[in-house]
Amino acid sequence: MAAAMVVLISFPAAAKAYYTTTVDSAFSEHQAKEIVKITARQDSLLQPGSENPVMYFQNLVYKRRLDSLRKTVPLPYNEHVQHFIDLYLDKAKGKIGRALGLAKYYFPIYEKVFDYENIPQEIKYLSIVESDLNPYAVSRVGATGLWQFMYTTARMYGLTINSWLDERKDPLAASHAAAAYLRDAYREFGDWLLAIASYNCGAGNVKRAIARAGGKYDFWAIRPFLPRETQNYIPAYIATVYLMNNYKKHHISPIPADISIKTEVLQVNNTVSLESIAEAISVNSSELAYLNPAYTKKIIHASPSSPRSLVIPAVNNVYYSALYNVLNITPGQEKPVIIAAAYSKKALPVYYKVKKGDNLSLIARKFNVEVQDLKVWNNLKQGVIVPGQELQVSAADYKEPNTAAYITYEVQPGDTLLKIAEKFKGVTVSDLKRVNNLQGPELKPGILIKIVKG
Repeated sequence: MAAAMVVLISFPAAAKAYYTTTVDSAFSEHQAKEIVKITARQDSLLQPGSENPVMYFQNLVYKRRLDSLRKTVPLPYNEHVQHFIDLYLDKAKGKIGRALGLAKYYFPIYEKVFDYENIPQEIKYLSIVESDLNPYAVSRVGATGLWQFMYTTARMYGLTINSWLDERKDPLAASHAAAAYLRDAYREFGDWLLAIASYNCGAGNVKRAIARAGGKYDFWAIRPFLPRETQNYIPAYIATVYLMNNYKKHHISPIPADISIKTEVLQVNNTVSLESIAEAISVNSSELAYLNPAYTKKIIHASPSSPRSLVIPAVNNVYYSALYNVLNITPGQEKPVIIAAAYSKKALPVYYKVKKGDNLSLIARKFNVEVQDLKVWNNLKQGVIVPGQELQVSAADYKEPNTAAYITYEVQPGDTLLKIAEKFKGVTVSDLKRVNNLQGPELKPGILIKIVKG
């Protein structure tokens, strides 16, 4: 980026001072000098009610930056736009930083859709105003997803919403619907800012505002007659476009997204849980759910006649076989027995001598295990212990492969690790956590977990 230029500006007597102002690199040196000459010569060039030439000059900088961004959608500069620029810089730099990081994933999707639908590319920034690029965003009135569709409007524009699926949260489907709405609004009003205003408050409100403004098809003319939220909607949009393109000039740093930017899209023809897919390709289940937010139960409910898309992070080819197996289990098919590396003991377990006042709960907390683990390891039927008794308080250190088998168990509603462990003789909660790489007790119905059979 070219270095900013510092100009010493001599203003008219009204200013009674010299000002040092940083000039944006969008201005050439010649242009800067011309602005200085004109400003010094004509007090009348100052904004009405303003006696601060520096502020006026800075406003010219903002205007110049917005003018340089304009493509199809008008991006006028005025006090309303400046208010939102100032507001974001004061209180929402983090919002812009997060949007810059997430935009690396979402904007290429929007750009392809808008190119296909013949919608101006700069409207992609509207999604930041709507949802902060959060597919799970829900407004106080129920508008949902990246493009904040209400239920009725979403259905009108072809989005599916049922107990399994809410396409308002799907980046691709919702972007097509948003593009279709905006295209229809532009055909009706012939102005992109009015089409965008319509996206916020509906075509009816825009029509009534136009009528009250004497038939003027201009957002700034009808602005006083629009709902207050929509009066601020367009300035907020323009301010967002400005900051997303000039963030470096305001010392805003992009915050990297917590999702994979490089992804693959697969077609799924069966009902399968996102948890089982995440396990097969060794990715975080939360990330996979975020990449596939439309599946409300984290289960893809698909069939050969009604396939669904699955977005996964770009993965190593080594996982393709496991992924294929997961995606091709047909409903009703017997759950597979997975022959895998079980483990033989390499180190002896830890033992503890019971002291006076001890009970299983205290000992379990002391060694960060479950009471059920202690019962299984020590063959305790009633959970009664006595001082001086020696208890095994840890599993063996499992390292080297041995021949054994895992079976899979499908988690049912209401299941916990403890309940599942108690269904299988000799299985402990610690076994389930270790074998399935579980960090916490949370389990989702429908996922498959491994049960080691010793």
